Amino acid sequence: MRRSTTLLISLFLTGIFSATAQMPYGSEKPKVVIGLLIENMRPDYIQRYWNKFESGGFKKLYSNGAVCSNVNLTQHNQNYASGTATLFTGVSPSTHGIIGKSWYDRLRRKEVESTQDDYYFTVGADTKFGNASPKKLLTNTITDNLKIFSGGKARVYSAAMNRESAVFSAGHAADGAYWLDPESGRMVSSSFYINNFPDWVRDFNSENYPERFSYQNWVTMYPEPHYTESMPDLYVHEKGYFDEFNTFPHTIGRYTKRAENLTPLKTTPYANEIIKNFGIQLMEKEAVGQDEFTDFITLVFSSMDYANNSFGPPSLEMQDSYLYLDKYIAEVINYAENKFGKQNVIFFLTANTSASYPVGYLKEEFNLPVDYFSPESAFALLASFLNVSYGQENWIEHYTDHQVYLNHDLIKKNKIDLNEIRETASNFLNQYEAVQLSMTASQLENGSSTDGMLSLLYNSYSKNRSGDFLYILREGWQPSYKFKKVNYTDQSHIPMVFYGAGVKPQIIREKYNAVDFAPTLSELLQIPQPDKSQGRPISPLMNGN
Repeated sequence: MRRSTTLLISLFLTGIFSATAQMPYGSEKPKVVIGLLIENMRPDYIQRYWNKFESGGFKKLYSNGAVCSNVNLTQHNQNYASGTATLFTGVSPSTHGIIGKSWYDRLRRKEVESTQDDYYFTVGADTKFGNASPKKLLTNTITDNLKIFSGGKARVYSAAMNRESAVFSAGHAADGAYWLDPESGRMVSSSFYINNFPDWVRDFNSENYPERFSYQNWVTMYPEPHYTESMPDLYVHEKGYFDEFNTFPHTIGRYTKRAENLTPLKTTPYANEIIKNFGIQLMEKEAVGQDEFTDFITLVFSSMDYANNSFGPPSLEMQDSYLYLDKYIAEVINYAENKFGKQNVIFFLTANTSASYPVGYLKEEFNLPVDYFSPESAFALLASFLNVSYGQENWIEHYTDHQVYLNHDLIKKNKIDLNEIRETASNFLNQYEAVQLSMTASQLENGSSTDGMLSLLYNSYSKNRSGDFLYILREGWQPSYKFKKVNYTDQSHIPMVFYGAGVKPQIIREKYNAVDFAPTLSELLQIPQPDKSQGRPISPLMNGN
């Protein structure tokens, strides 16, 4: 009976497959999808550096692909964990649950990482950096749907510097997700994905790329006068590494020694070279593109990583990073097209975060009304205000990523109405010049908004994970902590380009959102959209108009 049922389901799915294969916008399904996902990428980098790019990388994608020029990633807390989850699920953080790289867990009374999962262990190194899974991601990804629709026969992989980007682009059902362990310097994975570490990855790690690169200086690809699109190297508003080293050459060994791990390497072009080399080896060694089922590889490139705010979009370091990245992307495209055939590959280029200009640059060069906002000072004053209003207690339990968690046990013990103290605290914060808007959890739970500034908060509020009130800073303002470094951006505009099999070159200027990415790619791959998708396919891409 079970075999008969399975056969009927198989025939039914085959019927769907046959029907979708005849859809007018596509020809044969691609054998391979290759994602080029970039962290902290502003779309205007392409325009700014265009004349310095070579022909086979960014220029090839933008000249021969479908360029969506008006795409926004609208969420309260812009970070690569939430951004990747939004792109690959087609839903906002309020639904997929990844409200940040980490958030405060009231039951455990501590911050929890979005991918941390100690039930699983590191594969590929004797550290805990692979103790991870996508289990906190509450919805399916496009890669999950591809695996389900193919009956598990599609092969799905990802590789990144940052664990969150690798995990959330791979999804729950992937064959492999890999990321750099900054302690061991190896590309590692989790036992959630892999039981037996592949020999080819072991061989790749034996090349010791991170350690070798950490002993090299980062020098510019061209002489400094070549970088006419950027500010001079010695620029007063560049904080630099450790708020000290802001000029070339950058001595990576000095930085890694000071950090006591390889994390600074992630901010350099060498990190992108490692991902490029790893991606090419993956395509060479794994059984990708060898049958009728579409396989999916996502390579995530870092754009200055956490040093982005230390240098910023106008810096010579940023331009040099993109000139190197242009070469690496060209190598990936060239290798994939030669191996699988141009007619068999679809590439996409997008970003999981954008990037803001440094406060000093906007303030001093252009006289914009921006500055730094100190959460530590603001919440010290808020704590004093609550003490005067409700009595001497530790009313603020935790604050992080523009949200505040109040102490519910104390509030209940003192018989204070939770919504009242929420509104009192939120209204206090609304008085700050830096704060555009603060809203309470109760307001977000009982209201609704799809447009404008409020959508950032509504799209990102998750009942069991978010704080008691969330706030947004005014445009251009940035948080500044005494003892914590943050990679902050308030920019939502991201690039999105599709290139390859069945995609007609065009510029699509209509406004779209990051949640439209997953349904669009699903249509191109002729598979069902993620079940809870809030987006819509980018229709001009389907009909070539």
